[in-house]
Amino acid sequence: MEAARTEPANWTLRTRQWIDRRLPMDHLLPERQPYFVGSWVYVFGVATIAALAWVVVSGVVLAFMGPQWWHASQLGRFVNSIHFWSVQVFFIFMVLHLWGQYFMAAWRNGRAPTWIVGVVIFGVSILTAFTGYLSQQNFDAQFIAVNAKDAMNAAGVGAFFNVLNFGQMYGLHVMLLPIAVIFFVAWHIVMVRMRGVVKPIDAEGGVKR
Repeated sequence: MEAARTEPANWTLRTRQWIDRRLPMDHLLPERQPYFVGSWVYVFGVATIAALAWVVVSGVVLAFMGPQWWHASQLGRFVNSIHFWSVQVFFIFMVLHLWGQYFMAAWRNGRAPTWIVGVVIFGVSILTAFTGYLSQQNFDAQFIAVNAKDAMNAAGVGAFFNVLNFGQMYGLHVMLLPIAVIFFVAWHIVMVRMRGVVKPIDAEGGVKR
């Protein structure tokens, strides 16, 4: 009963206190980091986020200008190439980060949800890239779509995920799936800030203190 009396009546104050308990500012914006944060594994993670920023910026430009611009205009082809290669860099660094965290057993000490969100990001990114190939509006896109439709039908999702429907694939690629990737990446970063990065494993199989 005493605890109930001291509970703040203002829901905004309760929300702020809940956030402060789980994500204090010294965790969200720390002044110093442990020495092992300088590992290349974490550098790969930062490089992944940097590549994602290039993917989003170039993708927004392409979405506003349209297929004819990125096929017929020199500037459009240049921006399209930036979008394409930034996606390749994004996946390269994400896979390196994912593998590195796997071999570091990054799910230790209550960090399993952080690891799971990272795996979800990888899965959603693959689907986003796939719809991007289908949205190219060229012979490659048609070839990929025709060969992928049987796989979608065999998986039982052809009625909901029609790879031959350009409007549906384009809408998923430029709106729904990018929002999902950005949301999960932001969530992943917040979870890393909340729990910190995992400590490395020493040669004897223990955890460094």
